[in-house]
Amino acid sequence: MKITISKVLPDFETLVVGLFEDGEFISNGRVLQDKQIINRIKKFSHFNGGFGEFFSVALSDGKNVIIVGLGKRDEWNENKELSVGGKIYCELGRLKIKQATVSIEGSAENIAYGAFLRSFKFDKYKTKKDEEITEVEEIMVLAKDEQLNNAEKSFEHLRQEGEGIFLARTFITEPPNVLYPESYADCIKSELTKFGLEIEVLDKKQMEKKKMGALLGVAQGSSKEPKLVVIRWNGASKEQKPIAFVGKGITFDTGGVSLKPSRGMESMKYDMAGSAAVVGVMRTLAGRKAKINAVGVVALAENAVDGSAQRPSDVVTSMSGQTIEVLNTDAEGRLVLADALWYTQDRFAPKFMVDLATLTGAIVVALGNNEYAGLFSNNDELANRLVEAGNEANEKLWRFPMNETYDKIIDSPIADVQNIAPTGSGGDSIMAAQFLQRFVNDTCWAHLDIAGTAWHEKGTDISPRGAVGFGVRLLNKLVEKYYETSD
Repeated sequence: MKITISKVLPDFETLVVGLFEDGEFISNGRVLQDKQIINRIKKFSHFNGGFGEFFSVALSDGKNVIIVGLGKRDEWNENKELSVGGKIYCELGRLKIKQATVSIEGSAENIAYGAFLRSFKFDKYKTKKDEEITEVEEIMVLAKDEQLNNAEKSFEHLRQEGEGIFLARTFITEPPNVLYPESYADCIKSELTKFGLEIEVLDKKQMEKKKMGALLGVAQGSSKEPKLVVIRWNGASKEQKPIAFVGKGITFDTGGVSLKPSRGMESMKYDMAGSAAVVGVMRTLAGRKAKINAVGVVALAENAVDGSAQRPSDVVTSMSGQTIEVLNTDAEGRLVLADALWYTQDRFAPKFMVDLATLTGAIVVALGNNEYAGLFSNNDELANRLVEAGNEANEKLWRFPMNETYDKIIDSPIADVQNIAPTGSGGDSIMAAQFLQRFVNDTCWAHLDIAGTAWHEKGTDISPRGAVGFGVRLLNKLVEKYYETSD
């Protein structure tokens, strides 16, 4: 779909304008400005500008004006602008309108970006086109003369982030017979090298040499060999310490010998959403040429079942040298992250590390689906910055406690640590985070449990049903706001 920003109102066939709740004038419409017309619309349609409501007016010359409700003026903000853009895209599709011009008070770039984000489609495996669906082909969003240059530059900046989100959504949506560790690593390399990112792929032999027993133990039941992919963006001076993002990339999770119930297991192709967010944000940083040094590390494996699969009660030795008693093979995400986190802090000595993982069902019990991801951290400043960035990007985080009392619960009687807490201990998401903390050394670190936010069953205003790409906007905002050099 083509989205442009312009200052000139073209000879339109369809114009989308806005009305604030209880407003008396159409927002930036340049048409239908007669107060009597607006009063008649309100009287006969009960349309009053409620947020996300739509009303269409056919003009005498055959042109069409769509009025969208903008809600209360004092609640109009960046996230509302994004949502309205997404809602407009959906309404145009519902009305089978291919091209439209949008003239609404607010930031043209945000409205355009909302429409762009909502336009994501994944239909590569459909062999027949749905004749009932009309594709929106072009949206032009109008900006004021004095705002045009900044709006165009801002939208291009946002589009780079959007492309990173689309890449993450695509990887998450791919079926596991297509996306498995080797093919995923190949895709990362082919997609990202064109943007100047440096890609390094560690294979099984290299991981064995580095004694990554925790990651390798998860993968040993699958015919698909694991990979560890390192993605580097060098946008600042060599002297600047990098920031690091680490992602869980279980391309399919059966649960291993601790087998998951068959009902709903198909959603376990999403268990690599943390890694996809890391890939997406690295694509974003490179696409907009961020003035930062950043490294992304994604641990890729398939948790499958065969005669050589890891057993509950096995003991493995991690890259850190710590031994792990594996009491549940379905608590595998923390195992691959243990080696990935240790590798990252040991090799790159980053300013901080943030890992993202669809780690625990318990986080969904605690926070529900879609609204918040869980945040765990050993550093208050980093945690507060993540929360603030999440609020601004509308990818919200809720911080959970961590302390020595929790940590002692996962001490193992026969090894250094066990990968789950004893039955009845509760706090499973906290226990998983306590486990991860043992593999970060003294590095400033945060863990984001995105099990409830990685996909959406119904879709949102800016994301269709399925993969969300949660984390890309959040981390990009974090970098922009706090860590990117200004020179």
